[in-house]
Amino acid sequence: MEQKKSTKYILIAISVLFIFVMLILPLFSILFSALKEGFAFYIQAVTTEYVRSALLVTLLATVIAVVVNTFFGIMAAWLLTKFSFRGKQVLATLIDIPFSISPVIVGLAFLMTFGRLGWTYPAIRAINQFFGTNIRITFALPGVVLATIFVTFPFVSREIIPILNAQGKDEEEAAALMGANGFTIFRKITLPQMKWGLIYGIILCTARALGEFGAVNALSKTRGQTFTLPLEIDALYMSGTDTSITSAFAVSSILVIIAVIVLILRNIFEYRSKNSKGIQ
Repeated sequence: MEQKKSTKYILIAISVLFIFVMLILPLFSILFSALKEGFAFYIQAVTTEYVRSALLVTLLATVIAVVVNTFFGIMAAWLLTKFSFRGKQVLATLIDIPFSISPVIVGLAFLMTFGRLGWTYPAIRAINQFFGTNIRITFALPGVVLATIFVTFPFVSREIIPILNAQGKDEEEAAALMGANGFTIFRKITLPQMKWGLIYGIILCTARALGEFGAVNALSKTRGQTFTLPLEIDALYMSGTDTSITSAFAVSSILVIIAVIVLILRNIFEYRSKNSKGIQ
């Protein structure tokens, strides 16, 4: 019994020490470095034109990615859990591709697809010539959005699928026998079942989109126009001067604060989800 208690306390001590060294200490270091030059310098660093532009691009790409992935995530989860069809397992596997491919490779893949050497470039150029437009995918905002959508695609669907699988099809089938149409069944039965998983998936998707660097870096090269916050932080840090490095930490603190807020929301909804399951 004493040996079991000592083992427990040793594991607790190792876990707390590891979390403190690997997670808490670096975050406090960022906040400390961000305020090293004073609060006035901090405000100045996070309100420059480049930072404001990067924040706007980050939020825009995140919002679009979350909306798109929420819509297709719901549709994919509904399809995979409520219907049987040939190729179902293949589709389920394809959804997980962003988990297994490096974001840098994703960025290069989009570059070779939509860039000047890509196979879609002649079609894009023909459209621009015909309509007199200047549509660009790579090194422009659409490329940033597409990269963000790709790397965050599985998060919503993968939170919903286990919930719908656990619920089964009995309620939907009973409603259908009573004459309810497909949309009514989805709105009244399926959507309430997936509610907490959907919210949780949206939060995870948001957190991942805000911090994306690799894929976006390959498709965004114009500071002040298509840079996201992670790219702006990298640009400031690579400048090498004392003030630019402090500015990089100041801008990093924005993502840290957002990450803490997202973490709090995630824990709240995870707790609500577990409680709702317990009530059921």
